[in-house]
Amino acid sequence: MSIRLRFTLLYSVILAVILLFIGLAIYGILSSVTYLALQDDLRRSSFGLGEAILSANSLNVQIPLVTDRPPRSFSDFPEDRPFRDLREREIVRILDPHGNLLASPQGRVEDALPLDANGLSQLQNGHEWWQTATVNDQTTLIYNRPLTQNGQTLYILQLARSLEERNRSLRFFGLSFGGLSLFIIVTALGVGWLFSGALLRPIAQITQTAQTIGQERNFSHRVRYRGPRDEVGKLAATFNDMLAQLQDAYEKVAHSLEMQRNFVADVSHELRTPLTTLRGNLGLLRRQPPIPAEERDDILSDMTDESDRLIRLVNDLLVLARSDAGRSLVKEPVAILPVLEETCRQARALDPARDIRLEAEDLSIMGDRDAFKQVLLIGLDNALKHSDSPVLVTAYRNGNQAEIRVQDFGPGIPPETLEHVFDRFYRGEDSLTLPGFGLGLSIAKSLTESIGGTILMESEAGMGSTLMLSFFLKED
Repeated sequence: MSIRLRFTLLYSVILAVILLFIGLAIYGILSSVTYLALQDDLRRSSFGLGEAILSANSLNVQIPLVTDRPPRSFSDFPEDRPFRDLREREIVRILDPHGNLLASPQGRVEDALPLDANGLSQLQNGHEWWQTATVNDQTTLIYNRPLTQNGQTLYILQLARSLEERNRSLRFFGLSFGGLSLFIIVTALGVGWLFSGALLRPIAQITQTAQTIGQERNFSHRVRYRGPRDEVGKLAATFNDMLAQLQDAYEKVAHSLEMQRNFVADVSHELRTPLTTLRGNLGLLRRQPPIPAEERDDILSDMTDESDRLIRLVNDLLVLARSDAGRSLVKEPVAILPVLEETCRQARALDPARDIRLEAEDLSIMGDRDAFKQVLLIGLDNALKHSDSPVLVTAYRNGNQAEIRVQDFGPGIPPETLEHVFDRFYRGEDSLTLPGFGLGLSIAKSLTESIGGTILMESEAGMGSTLMLSFFLKED
C-alpha cells in the first residue's frame, strides 16, 4: 500500500471518528434537551390541572372513589380553564390514591395508563414518578404527581405525552447527519487523495530523479520543487545538495581517472626513450667482435647520462605521487628571507655567469620550509633554462599574504603554451631542445597548494616571464 493511499485512508478514518463523536454528542444533547423539555412541559401543565382538580373537590364536584363505577368525563367538570386548554397531544388521567382510574377525557375504563407498583408506592409517599410505557402502540412519557391536601393524598394526576414525534426528529437527525457525514467522508477521500498527491509529488520526483540517475549515470539532474520550505521542501533541497556533492565527487573521480590515464601514458612515453637507448647500447656492447674502445667509452657515457635521466624522472614522479596522495606537510612559521638567500646562492652556483638579484622583506609565512625551498628552486631553474637575462627575485607584504616573484627578462612564453605550463609532461615547442621532463612546474604547483599557497605564471612576448607565489603570513 502506497504512502499516498495510507495517508488518505488515515485522514479519512480520523475524520470519520471525529464526525462519529460529534454526531453522538449532538444526538445525546438533543435527546437529553428534548426529554427535559417534555418533562418541563408536563410538570407545568400538572400545576394548573392539580389546582383545578382540588378546586373541583372543594366545590363538591364528586369524583368517584370506588372502582365499581365508570370513570367520569372531563366534561362533567366546571368550565375551568386548565381543562379547556388541554393540548390534544397531552394525555390526562385522574387516579385515586390506590391507582384506580377516576376520570379521563372520554370517561372510559380502557383509558387507564400504566402505573407500576413501585411508582404507586412512591406516589403514596408524596413523591412524583416518571415512567415510560407503550400506549396505543406509541412510546409514551408518563408523569405521575400526587395531589395532596392537608397532608393527605387525595388523587394521583397522570399526564402523558407521546415520544414518537421526538424520536422521529432524533431519527431524522441521525439519518441526516449520517448522510452528511458520509458525503463529507467521501469528499474528504477525494480531497485527501489530491492533497496527498500534491504533498508527496516532490518525493515522487525524487524517486524518478534517482531512477533516471541510475539509468543514465548523470548526476546533473535535480528535483524541481517550488513549494514552501517545509519538511518536504527541505527533503528536496537536501536531495539536490546531495546530488551536487555526488556530481562534484564523480567529476573529481572522473578527472582523477583521466589524469591517471594521461599520467601513465606520459610516464610510459618518457621512460620509453631512455630505456630504449639503454637497451640499444647494451646490444652494442655485446656485439662480437667487440666494438672499438673509443666507441665503447662513448656508449658507456651515454648509458650513464640516460641512467641519471631515469633517476631524475623517478625522483620527480615520487614527489608528484606524494603530493597527489595528500601527504601531510607541516605548517609552521617559516622566515622566507634566509630561504630566499640560500636558494639564490645555490642557483648562482649552477650558472655563475648569470645575475640573480634578490629584493625581499623580512617576512614569515605559515608552511613547510623544505617544500617552500623546492618550489623556489624549481622557479629559479625554470627561469635560468628559458632565458639568458638576469633573474629578479622579490618578496613583499600584500595584505595578510606574502608575495614572492621570480622574474626573468627573456623571450617570454607564447599564449598557447602559457595555459598549459602547469600540466604534467607538457613542454612547449621552444623548450623541446632543453633538458627536463615537463614536471617541474607541476611539482611546484602541487607543493604550493599543499601548504595553502597559490601559484601563477604571467608572461608577455619579448618582455619575459614571472612566476608568482602567495602564502599566508604568520599571525602576530
